[in-house]
Amino acid sequence: MKKDITTLKKMAENLGVSISTVSRALSDHPDISQPTKEKVKKLATELNYVPNVFAKGFRHHRSNIIGVVVSSITHHYTTTIIRGVLEEAASRGYKVIISESNNDVEKQTEMLNTMIQFGVDGVLLSLSKLTKDVQGVLKTLHKIPIILFDKVSSKIPCTQVVINDEEAAYNAVEHLINIGKKRIAIIKEFEFSYNSEKRFAGYLKALKDHNIEVDEKIIQSCEDINLDQGKRLTNILLSLKERPDAIFAITDTAAIGAIKALKKFNVKIPEEIAVVGFSNNANSTIIEPQLTTIDQPGNRIGKTAVHYLIEEINAPNEVLMNKTIEIKTNLIIRDSTLKV
Repeated sequence: MKKDITTLKKMAENLGVSISTVSRALSDHPDISQPTKEKVKKLATELNYVPNVFAKGFRHHRSNIIGVVVSSITHHYTTTIIRGVLEEAASRGYKVIISESNNDVEKQTEMLNTMIQFGVDGVLLSLSKLTKDVQGVLKTLHKIPIILFDKVSSKIPCTQVVINDEEAAYNAVEHLINIGKKRIAIIKEFEFSYNSEKRFAGYLKALKDHNIEVDEKIIQSCEDINLDQGKRLTNILLSLKERPDAIFAITDTAAIGAIKALKKFNVKIPEEIAVVGFSNNANSTIIEPQLTTIDQPGNRIGKTAVHYLIEEINAPNEVLMNKTIEIKTNLIIRDSTLKV
């Protein structure tokens, strides 16, 4: 059975007025009399009329909708960013369409094209970590504003909202050095991951600045870092003849995996091996001992990204935005490194 959809045309025919009169009445246009506005709105309520925001957007070249494309919506950090996006967008009168690429570059391009088809005014994009060819993103950027956040690229000339991954990792490793740790392992992703490499650079710089020699055997990498990989790579570290006395994992999930592996083998944390994570997700205070970690203010990142996107949506076409907005992080010290 075909559904009966109420349109402006049907309402206009019902009331014996023009379509433009109905449209302007619903928008409280000053040229429409108050009695006409009341009749139109009363009928709209009776017929459960819902405006077609896409059609309205095409007419006015503005939809007041922004798109968000992320690698995965299941990660805690990503959900905190999205929450900030939704809150800020709502406060500015914008609706949000959210999609995920699942770290698939082709799907990422497909999602960007879909956002254009939906008539969004702009897009917030966290790149797939496998993104090397940025042509799909550049083509979208020529049509609508894009703000990159979290996973970004210097190849894309647009505004980017980031944290200083290198500085944050440096602070985490320096904290381990300050509590007396000298053989500090790292659990990271392979070289193609932008965030991982920035954090690895901070790790190396901290060791260099404190005259600690780099040992390749305690640098452990994997393709997709998660809790199981944190366990597996920690088991490898524990099998070494000369074990590390600390582990810096580039995500909290991997760090929690490391803690679980250490506890399984009755390794004292932090006396024998201290552990630091990165992101301050909800599980960092549930695990025992509680995890020392870098706090990434996802909510603030999301709100800031929306702020700059709307600024660019409202900017003249000839203005090209290309700046980096850096959001500060903090090291939160808990029991996994607390010196006893």
